[in-house]
Amino acid sequence: MSSTLFENPRLLGDIGGTYARFSLEVGPGIFEHAASLRCADHEDFHATVQAYLSALPASASIGRIKNAAVAIATPVSGDQIQITNYPWQFSIEQMRQRLHLDNLLVVNDFTALAMALPSLLPNQRRQVGIGTALPRSVIGLIGAGSGLGVSGLIPANDGWVALGTEGGHTSFSPRDERELAILQYAWRHYAHVSFERLVSGPGIELIYRALAERNARPDQILSAPDITQRALDASDPLCTEVIEVFCGMLGTAAANLAVTQGAFGGIYIGGGIVPRLGSHFDRSIFRQRFEDKGRFADYLRGIPTFVITADDATLLGVSAILAAQLRSLDSAQGSAILSQIGRVRVNLSRAEQRVADHVLAHPRSTLNDPIAQIARAAEVSQPTVIRFCRSLGCEGLSDFKLRLASGLTGTMPITHTQVTGEDSMLELSVKVLGNTASSILQVRDHLNRESIDKAVQWITAAQRVEFYAVGHYSVVADDAQFKFLRMGVSSVSYTVPRLQVLAANLLRPDVVAVVISSSGRVKELLEVVEKAHERGASVIAITASQSPLARKADLALIVDHVEDVATQVPMISRILHLLMIDILVVGVSMRRGVKGLPALSTEATAALDESLSQQPTPTLNSPGVSAAGALAHLTSHSM
Repeated sequence: MSSTLFENPRLLGDIGGTYARFSLEVGPGIFEHAASLRCADHEDFHATVQAYLSALPASASIGRIKNAAVAIATPVSGDQIQITNYPWQFSIEQMRQRLHLDNLLVVNDFTALAMALPSLLPNQRRQVGIGTALPRSVIGLIGAGSGLGVSGLIPANDGWVALGTEGGHTSFSPRDERELAILQYAWRHYAHVSFERLVSGPGIELIYRALAERNARPDQILSAPDITQRALDASDPLCTEVIEVFCGMLGTAAANLAVTQGAFGGIYIGGGIVPRLGSHFDRSIFRQRFEDKGRFADYLRGIPTFVITADDATLLGVSAILAAQLRSLDSAQGSAILSQIGRVRVNLSRAEQRVADHVLAHPRSTLNDPIAQIARAAEVSQPTVIRFCRSLGCEGLSDFKLRLASGLTGTMPITHTQVTGEDSMLELSVKVLGNTASSILQVRDHLNRESIDKAVQWITAAQRVEFYAVGHYSVVADDAQFKFLRMGVSSVSYTVPRLQVLAANLLRPDVVAVVISSSGRVKELLEVVEKAHERGASVIAITASQSPLARKADLALIVDHVEDVATQVPMISRILHLLMIDILVVGVSMRRGVKGLPALSTEATAALDESLSQQPTPTLNSPGVSAAGALAHLTSHSM
């Protein structure tokens, strides 16, 4: 076993609103020296960690701890940590330095717990009610303790993506008159009553006070553990009623989570309260309330619910996240950006060196700070920050932050940054480009290779390709026509609804119709698909998943980015559709080249270029051109 041990043990922690649990991971999944410390007994987070380390036996001979990971009951989105239900706050980077660590990873506690779910053994969970989990499906997580944690897992490639959410703060919805009375009581004390206000340890006490008033019983000011124990002992009918109400409310919250996430992989229940209830919870109304969703009762009946019984599940999850980060740091992608800054610093200008020094000293805050704040902190101009990023081979600040985040967290964040009226033109430009880049990465990660291969094969074999689109997406169809014509592929675009159905009536089995729609719900385009099928033509849809168009088409290329066309002209979604056309163009071009098919003659190419040059100068809203398409065209001709 000694060969599997780490050279240096890893410090793992789970910080809640009452207790701080620590353990040393001396090898993969091998935990030693577990301890639980009361938060109230220590001044701050640093003092708690030091108390744990000081109490380790001298005989342990653990050596220096270089890496640590802590799951904490609060949102984690930057360098500054403020625990939601406890008055501790600290800077991750400053804490790393004070603890003399090489790496300190801080994650939300339910994000960590979610990452442990796929590895739980059958004896580390207990099913409540019926239902069967579908493999490689979304998994939901909810748990009550000092607050109400909510998270989930989404399958991605060979692994999982954990959701960092604050779903416990969604507004509470009563199910019956008793719960309505509890809500009305809570409203007298709180302007907003979330599920966390009631489905938590403090929530149990609030429910007790509300029911005591409703039942005209004196309030004995009992704590949540006392109320729970009296319910388990069946020694106090009011306490029994409180826990029954609590279980019902948790059932509602879990059902809401299941239908919101589409959690066919099951709903897991963690936290400190439910496991303590044991079989009492299994006999409660939780599962009945979970399935009580009217028309969606059958939907929920098939989703299983599990109680997590493993004592160290959160530590298992935080261990997995830390291991992923360390693997990333050991790889070129993870370690490159910070080490690259150190290597090239001497070759930078003095102003760019100040930016480099700021990033090296404050890498995590740099992730979230706007360009203006980074420039002020480094005492440089905003263009200098951009020049610094480009000197590292990045396209701009957004690209730099993506690479920096990959090194610090072991994940590639997909973000959308809101443009505000206070943004400078440079900041606005960076945000627009960053949002587009993030959306492209999302589509890239969900590409279906089999569908793309089949689409390229169909278009290559077709005698003619016809493109159909309406409204703002007409530009995509026109762009596709020009690109395929330039390759010598017979193609035409139809963007006028009255002409589309007439054209569809002339389709043949040797023609491929490509229908383009962001929503996939345009009536005229759905009629085109029906006509195409009647005529024996094949239909490829470029559209959103689960849309009527995706279901009707013979083959769907999915682009899931929907914009509100009622309030703005589509920007990102249109670029994504243009990129999907570019993928098909490059694929067909390569397939034709491999097969030795005749390309467009020089004379024909010149004629087409002349025709295109006589088109009106394109703008952002004009058809026939795309920046992404031009880039793909230039790239393909430079190879």
